[in-house]
Amino acid sequence: QVQLVESGGGLVQTGGSLRLSCAASGGTFSSYAMGWFRQAPGKEHEIVAAISRRGGITHYADSVKGRFTISRDNAKNTLYLQMNNLKPEDTAVYYCAAAITRSIVIASEEYAYWGQGTQVTVSS
Repeated sequence: QVQLVESGGGLVQTGGSLRLSCAASGGTFSSYAMGWFRQAPGKEHEIVAAISRRGGITHYADSVKGRFTISRDNAKNTLYLQMNNLKPEDTAVYYCAAAITRSIVIASEEYAYWGQGTQVTVSS
């Protein structure tokens, strides 16, 4: 129903910044709770951040609090993840996802739509 395309990944040094974007099409963007997830080789899939339909409520993994900011622009049908003070531990494929079950969704199993992922690599 909705298609999601991530962009903005790349290679950065420790302490650097990246801004990821997730462009949505084919659905009513403002009706979806949105989230960012990541997975590194040999590690479990994990929630990074989530945001409510109107952007008023956010959730962050403890590992990224104070460094990452999730936001959305419903007029542009776009989700963002601003990543500052990046660390090698942040290296992973980052995915955006959309859910319709609640106004904000934390559990990955409740997300019905997923993007293809974008690689973030942080070098030391």
